[in-house]
Amino acid sequence: MAHLLGAEALHLEYPTRVVFDAVTLGIEEGDRIGIVGRNGDGKSSLLGMLAGTKEPDSGRVTVRGGTRIGVLSQADTLADDLTVGAAVVGDLPEHEWAGDARVRDVIDGLLKDLPWDAELGSLSGGQRRRVSLAKLLTDDWDVIALDEPTNHLDVEAITWLAGHLKKRWPANAGALLVVTHDRWFLDEICTETWEVHDRIVEPFEGGYAAYILQRVERDRMAAATEAKRQNLARKELAWLRRGAPARTSKPKFRIDAANELIADVPEIRDSVSLQSLAVSRLGKDVVDLLDVGVSYPTADGGTRAVLKDVEWRIAPGERTGILGVNGAGKSTLLGLISGTVEPTEGRVKRGKTVQVRTLTQRLDELEQHWNDPVRIVIAGLRTSYTLGSGSKAQDLTPGQLLERLGFSSAQLSTPVKDLSGGQQRRLQLLLVLLDQPNVLILDEPTNDMDTDMLAAIEDLLDSWSGTLLVVSHDRYFLERVTDQQYAILPGPDGVGRLRHLPGGVDEYLRLRERVESAPAKTAASAAPAPTGLDGAALRAAQKEVAALERRIQKVTQQVDAAKHALADHDQSDYEGLGERMKAITAQEAEIEELELRWFELTEQIG
Repeated sequence: MAHLLGAEALHLEYPTRVVFDAVTLGIEEGDRIGIVGRNGDGKSSLLGMLAGTKEPDSGRVTVRGGTRIGVLSQADTLADDLTVGAAVVGDLPEHEWAGDARVRDVIDGLLKDLPWDAELGSLSGGQRRRVSLAKLLTDDWDVIALDEPTNHLDVEAITWLAGHLKKRWPANAGALLVVTHDRWFLDEICTETWEVHDRIVEPFEGGYAAYILQRVERDRMAAATEAKRQNLARKELAWLRRGAPARTSKPKFRIDAANELIADVPEIRDSVSLQSLAVSRLGKDVVDLLDVGVSYPTADGGTRAVLKDVEWRIAPGERTGILGVNGAGKSTLLGLISGTVEPTEGRVKRGKTVQVRTLTQRLDELEQHWNDPVRIVIAGLRTSYTLGSGSKAQDLTPGQLLERLGFSSAQLSTPVKDLSGGQQRRLQLLLVLLDQPNVLILDEPTNDMDTDMLAAIEDLLDSWSGTLLVVSHDRYFLERVTDQQYAILPGPDGVGRLRHLPGGVDEYLRLRERVESAPAKTAASAAPAPTGLDGAALRAAQKEVAALERRIQKVTQQVDAAKHALADHDQSDYEGLGERMKAITAQEAEIEELELRWFELTEQIG
């Protein structure tokens, strides 16, 4: 493979510390490199030096003649008075850019919901970010350097971006450098991972899963000071290895070595113990949404329906992820559960012992502490926090919790306002957890977090025994901390309905693709779509769908009743609780099979 660019003896330092010391690297055609590391260790600085947007203090970067490098930084450099169209394609005539398949693909993948003539000054920060990314991707580059490209993108856009980058160049052409905390994205597109730490850049073969394996091997051979970091990495490796096969089927991921490394690592969550403790804390009833609908008044005096026919009985210890496009109604759904939104149809029933807390995208919990040092903030909190249950229960002080969340002793004297975005987010989570809620809602909790800190938070949540509801565009985090997923999808009338996703995020993406293609059917061509089934087969399929829906409803009610019955069972009878949980798991597996069959039939019927 031909050499594209190289770095020799790069040195970079700031007044208080050295970031890099004599770093030498090379990038070849065909490289797809993910850059990971703790916040503040120099990932963006490394990307900037390699891309030519930042000068090292010493050393040099050499670029092969004629190599074009495209850069997406975290800074917003677009002028407010530009339109979306002008920002993306400049002054090119429409027939020129519209005839370019790549340009059409980028616009459809990132900008289909934005008016082409809208001025950038009228857009949100996330929308402007998508315009910047589209502007970059419509041009030809030999090397593309992306700094946190998935920020402000939803699951669909992230999936599109991964697909675009995988097919953008032939296998042994072009090169990609990407800094991101999105671990699914890293594993999907990268063939090599660079870890930035301790003034060096350490290369690993493969994507994120392969990197975790090799890092565990490295940590096992390292000094005892790496023990804590090693344990978290081994736990994450255990989840990767025991999860969906696609996560660990990447080239160069040594399966036998992985199995040996995790042989003594227990399951990441003790579901029976956590379920038992959740029932004892919550009782039978958590929050039931019973035939709920929500409408909001409009400027013309009418109403706009956001949610309709929502039937959801949330169980003790349930761990659920919620998917949906921006504006689908996720915040409204969370508001119904937390009590900040009242239904306009149906009713919401809450258990007497339910205490709901929400980790919002804002920093509300920190506002009153803005000028206080971290040590003053935690001094006013409860003296201990219990993690886990039974023999595995741990009592931690707020200081110990802060340590688990990545705070050093030196940072305890730092005012809250001077913390980084990721540190503020972690302190906010600590304040929420120390309130000891039994229902925890996380709304986009991964913002400003590096991969190591995400692993630490996931480890903390593994021992949390309440009901957990998560809204996140971070697919890896969502699948890692939840056991099932739901989506808000529009019904035939365009109003959002809550739908269970037996097939997880992949099923959500398939359903969203169907929703996107539906508007292509105009009223003028509203003749019944061909189903591929003759009349008799169609009637039989419709009859089976109706039977499946009745069976799904019946078994779901049985599962809800069985979960509620756990509260009446002797909580010290772990064997009996285990048997009941096995029965519930079997019923949930039956529901999944029924829903998959229902999905297949509805696809055929159309």
